[in-house]
Amino acid sequence: MNINEYWNRPLSHSELRGEVPRTMLFQRPASQNDAGSDGQPSEMTVAEFVAARFLPDHIAIKTSPGKRHYQAILKHVLTPGEVETIFGVSTEGSSRAKMHPKAEWPYMSDVKLREASPEHVQRLITAALNGGYSSQTIRHIRNVVGAVFSHALRTRHFTGDNPASLVVLPGMKRRESHSLTLEQTIKVLELMQYPEREVTLFAILTSMNIAEICGLQWKFVNLTEHHLSREGQSIPPRSILVRNQWYRGELCAVPAGRRKSIPIPQLLYTVLHTLSRTKSSGWNDFVLSTKSGRPINQINLAARRLKHIGRELEMPWISWQVLRRTRAVLAYEFGTQIQHELAKALPPASAGPVTVFGKLPEKKRG
Repeated sequence: MNINEYWNRPLSHSELRGEVPRTMLFQRPASQNDAGSDGQPSEMTVAEFVAARFLPDHIAIKTSPGKRHYQAILKHVLTPGEVETIFGVSTEGSSRAKMHPKAEWPYMSDVKLREASPEHVQRLITAALNGGYSSQTIRHIRNVVGAVFSHALRTRHFTGDNPASLVVLPGMKRRESHSLTLEQTIKVLELMQYPEREVTLFAILTSMNIAEICGLQWKFVNLTEHHLSREGQSIPPRSILVRNQWYRGELCAVPAGRRKSIPIPQLLYTVLHTLSRTKSSGWNDFVLSTKSGRPINQINLAARRLKHIGRELEMPWISWQVLRRTRAVLAYEFGTQIQHELAKALPPASAGPVTVFGKLPEKKRG
């Protein structure tokens, strides 16, 4: 049974009544390769353990973004084909690019749990370094291997020290932290279109991160001059409530520490006012969306538009993180005057003064 079959299977009477803890629902009976009652190490391979125990016991109870994270990173630990089989994923007839196994990659698929050592993990890390992987991806690989063996220790399929915990990531040269000057920012905005232009204004004029910007819905935006109450929450005049984020293809709540109310700067207010009259039709609509109404994909937008602009302006390092870093630099240097400077790079319809501060058209709201 793969993960899709597990979640789609009929529930038993005890499961429906909540008598079986969720973490126990998918644990398989012990097999001849499992650890015995004396707790001796298992003869299972890493791939077999991931399929039989780690996926049902650990991954299956994660959120959808968490499952996708493990699925993506495990393709650097096991062969991509094995991971797709374990997760019940079929790429036949799909437009998604299929990841192929690398001939010289030190996959741990056939390594027996009892024989796994720090050297196996170190070979993965070295291969990732030589392959030009980012430091973050390399750290994810080590952490996922560590999670697999932590679970194997809990289930007594492995004894000894966690092999991943004994591998120290080598010193990595950090990339230079870039930010834009005012002149560079204006040049970037002049080349931008919807929606990357609006994302950039959010990033520079507010403290919202990119996931929060992509997940913002109109019901949490108040363009009026008085308090509004939506879904039991009070929104101050001309403010944004940060409650959700679009993270790894899913709308989810922001961490408690990120819940806040943000005053809308005048320049951003005019942009939002224009968007509210041209691109929205309901309170649950996303402020920045595709033609189909879905939230924008920050990764696709960066690859399709942001990097193109960076190459044209000889700034190949430009990214959403750079634009957020630019906010602090420009705010320190120009304060609120930065809005006046940025408005020079925007089309008149977006940057012009707005004198109407009334409610959004209620008749369009669903």
